[in-house]
Amino acid sequence: MRRLKALLLSGCLCLPLAAQAGAQKYEPLSASVQAALSKSVADQKPPQSSFKDPIAAANWLTEMSHRLEKRIPNQESRLELLRSVHYEATRAGLDPQLVLGLIQVESGFKKYAVSSAGARGLMQVMPFWVKLIGDPSHNLFNLRTNLRYGCTILRHYLDIERGDLYRALGRYNGSLGQPEYPNLVKGAWHGRWLYNEQVALH
Repeated sequence: MRRLKALLLSGCLCLPLAAQAGAQKYEPLSASVQAALSKSVADQKPPQSSFKDPIAAANWLTEMSHRLEKRIPNQESRLELLRSVHYEATRAGLDPQLVLGLIQVESGFKKYAVSSAGARGLMQVMPFWVKLIGDPSHNLFNLRTNLRYGCTILRHYLDIERGDLYRALGRYNGSLGQPEYPNLVKGAWHGRWLYNEQVALH
């Protein structure tokens, strides 16, 4: 526990695994939207903490690390993932717990997951996005790159759908209009990853 707290307060090549996920569908983008999305994924500034204070960071990371332990046994890998999810989700204006729920449904937290449609990584990003808004050198199996694309794409779909999360999630999964996927993500989000800081403090 002492080592965990210290890690929290301080700042194997695997073969692809099959994933049970859908896939975003290619849709033409206006020049302005494409430019905005390209700018978002290209921003490679050094990651800064997205937490308001060290105590809040330690509380959230401790709680989420405990919930994720069975899926990712290595403590340092868990903390790296959680810090990255919190940063990228917050940066995109998303709830980090929602993103954890989406990752659970999309890839089961398998970094090298590949779906039958070819979607890749934790957030199951389709490769066409790299050509559309990114750079050919971007590797969708890279932790931060995958999260950056995934969060940017979900934010884009939320904007298209004027904040309607169910429709945005449907677009993300390529199943717009069908309730199964949005319900799965909401179930994972609320059932496993929902976090109340006030409750956690007691």
